[in-house]
Amino acid sequence: MIDLDISDDVARVTLNAPAKLNALDEQAVHDLGRAYDAAEDAGVRALVLRGEGRAFCAGRDISAVDPRDDDVIGYLGGLVTPLLKRMSSFPAPTFAVAHGACLGVGLGLLIATDVVYVAESAKIGSPFAALGATLDSGGHALFVDRLGAHRTLDLIYTGRLMSGAEAVASGLFSRSLPDDEVRQATEDAAAAAARGATQAFLASKELVARIRDERLGLWDAVEVENTAQAGLCDTDDYREGFAAFQQKRAPRFRGR
Repeated sequence: MIDLDISDDVARVTLNAPAKLNALDEQAVHDLGRAYDAAEDAGVRALVLRGEGRAFCAGRDISAVDPRDDDVIGYLGGLVTPLLKRMSSFPAPTFAVAHGACLGVGLGLLIATDVVYVAESAKIGSPFAALGATLDSGGHALFVDRLGAHRTLDLIYTGRLMSGAEAVASGLFSRSLPDDEVRQATEDAAAAAARGATQAFLASKELVARIRDERLGLWDAVEVENTAQAGLCDTDDYREGFAAFQQKRAPRFRGR
């Protein structure tokens, strides 16, 4: 089950199947995409993704999957990858609360989120050595980029899971926090972003994605920054930010 709650310009999307550690079957993947569609239609200025119960998301729900006729391409390529792309391009800052198991497709959901706050005891890695399967949903790209080839293959071959604190120390995600603080910290960050200059945030989100995906060099990135800055001059929030600075007051951004 996927729950959606919207208030104060923040969408809160909850994976709510705690009995199965929020593992995602095909219907849940569809429903998660629809929740993001509804949040976009509502014009939210930030989004928080979290999991109910002991885990964020243990990955794909394979409880009823017969490996002899498993449509892997249909599930991963036809459903999960489009969902991850849709999440990554969401037109507002996105945040995730990572706790407990964050594996497989669950790891992919985190990769597709802008900012990930991780409980210190979270479990992150590649559990597939025991399944005869391989890491999916962008895990290889994330691990090789942040950990290097040797540490990536060590995790894959051994099946060792990193704690949330280790994962953040290794550069995988944003911040690690005590388990009883991580949700509130994420909520606070999302609320602050929802009061911020949304168009400026989106310009940075696009630039970061281009640097990652197009491997832009320094001066190419600078040119894109310059163009983005010039485009922001026509926004209400740009004018408000300058006015607030000049008048020595706090800005009142409206996301436009």
